[in-house]
Amino acid sequence: MRQHSVIHTPKSSDYQELTRVWEASVRATHDFLPDSYIELLKNLVLTRYLDAVMLICTRDTRQRITGFAGVAAGKIEMLFIDPQHRGQGLGKQLLRYAMEHMNADQLDVNEQNPQALGFYVKQGFEVVGRSAKDGMNQPYPLLHMRYKQPDLKVQRG
Repeated sequence: MRQHSVIHTPKSSDYQELTRVWEASVRATHDFLPDSYIELLKNLVLTRYLDAVMLICTRDTRQRITGFAGVAAGKIEMLFIDPQHRGQGLGKQLLRYAMEHMNADQLDVNEQNPQALGFYVKQGFEVVGRSAKDGMNQPYPLLHMRYKQPDLKVQRG
């Protein structure tokens, strides 16, 4: 497992590459979305969504972006890994950084993306709500998740 131990802060000049990673990740994991919707979202990612969040990313040895996350108001709004770099711990690394350094403890995940849902559950998140439509009012249900705080009750016996 190649660990990309350094978290970087991408610049606006990285937006094209971030959007490339976003699209490759979505096409690999969101097979329920039609191509036309992916293209619409891709344009919004590039022109609006990246500017709306605090971004962090991982890079390979050639400084190419391998994954990224975006956080706003305590919520992980995006977490995408280049398909060629999945399974290397990058998602977990970005998620932990967002939680520990950016105070993020909430996120939404597409209900139709069981891999992502399983990942977040494994990382300690639980479903706390559901929306029948996504943020663009399209019929792609979202599960609202929150990090489950460890039970700190002391057992007395």
